[in-house]
Amino acid sequence: MKKENIVTRKWGDRRKGKTDWARVDKLTDEDIAKAVADDPDAASIDIDWSKGTLVIPAKKKAISIRIDEDVLDFFKSEGDGYQGRMNAVLRSYMQQMAKPKPKKRA
Repeated sequence: MKKENIVTRKWGDRRKGKTDWARVDKLTDEDIAKAVADDPDAASIDIDWSKGTLVIPAKKKAISIRIDEDVLDFFKSEGDGYQGRMNAVLRSYMQQMAKPKPKKRA
């Protein structure tokens, strides 16, 4: 991170800025509900989580692998998380190869 992007603040300075916190503190629940209802960009929070499933990611194993430089450069050029994207591509290949092969007709 470049040094000019780092901002140092003292404890208690976090509420300074352009926000009128006194006005925000005076808002009632009804005021907030009306503001959300009037906001065309507000997303509905009525989500049914009753059938939600907890997915625990598979344990990762650190390895050393040789990759063609242009392949590595491509994944890195897409930004942070390139190793995860490479893993996703390999997983997709693995899943496609694991599918039962259709039997050839004679």
